[in-house]
Amino acid sequence: KQKKKGSMLFLLLTTSYKVYMKYTELGKTGIKVSRICVGGMSFGKAAEDFHLWTLDQEKTTAMLAHALDLGVNFIDTANCYSHGTSELYIGHALKELQVARDQVVLASKVYFNEGKLKKEAVLREIDKTLQRLGTDYLDLYQIHRFDYDTPVEETMEALDSLVKSGKVRALGASAMYGYQFHNMQIAAEKNGWTQFSAMQNHYNLMYREDEREMIPICRQYGVSLIPYSPLAGGHLTHRGWTTESKRSQTDQTLRKKYDQAMENDLLIIDRVDEIAKKYNISMSQVALSWLWEKGVAAPIVGATSVPHFDDAVKAVDVSLSREDIVYLEEIYERHKIVGALPEE
Repeated sequence: KQKKKGSMLFLLLTTSYKVYMKYTELGKTGIKVSRICVGGMSFGKAAEDFHLWTLDQEKTTAMLAHALDLGVNFIDTANCYSHGTSELYIGHALKELQVARDQVVLASKVYFNEGKLKKEAVLREIDKTLQRLGTDYLDLYQIHRFDYDTPVEETMEALDSLVKSGKVRALGASAMYGYQFHNMQIAAEKNGWTQFSAMQNHYNLMYREDEREMIPICRQYGVSLIPYSPLAGGHLTHRGWTTESKRSQTDQTLRKKYDQAMENDLLIIDRVDEIAKKYNISMSQVALSWLWEKGVAAPIVGATSVPHFDDAVKAVDVSLSREDIVYLEEIYERHKIVGALPEE
């Protein structure tokens, strides 16, 4: 990585504390990933019809430089984030920082595009993603949702062709129902195609519905969990429900995800705060540590500030007791399914 003296980037890099990052294998792929993944939804051109709180190119480059300096090597994005500019900003940042391609694990997703997961769409969108990221291959390519309009065999064969061609090293899926994920794995298994190695599901202390079916299926297949919204969009980082942050004030998607269960979730937030005070750590560290205790490989953290990201990274050294886990979980009530439907 190149350090530019006199710039904000140099200051961020040189003032960071020493962190000993931990790593794990992504599924059974042999791909080594940090236990924290950088969420690319935080990057890209702000837009009224997507998100207004995203970071511009300069801040994106600074955030990625800092993450890499801390030992984080895993970056996740999608072709639809900020209308493709998330991929552009990440690609530009890695080029500017002169990061060796084999020193970073790049993941992106396909679905929210013309043709969804049809063969021609998958083959078209991977090339666009690679071009925007400035690379000739992805380490992990994920389907963003389940496509109700395309046979699973068509999608799995198309994805397998990307692996065989060398454009993609491993495959993953994101939010869907457990039976859908299972059916896609079976289709790949029957036809000798590449199976999924990662599941980017919606999972945190405030939303645990995947514990019923999805997570047991992932364990059956040796699939790594790399959940999005591990901090529930920031709800698990502070007392109360809202803050003065730009995201809290403008993110309508966040409200759709969590406002419906606010009464129960506020009780959970209070318990996270209690455990944090017990150990003199942050609430985000409690929430992330809980995920690792539940077998998660690498939660995807979408921070928009260096202090918030630093705080998340410190969580790799936090361990919760069995009593802490029970206390955090025991008041959870069943939630309405959020994330598995294609329009969400």
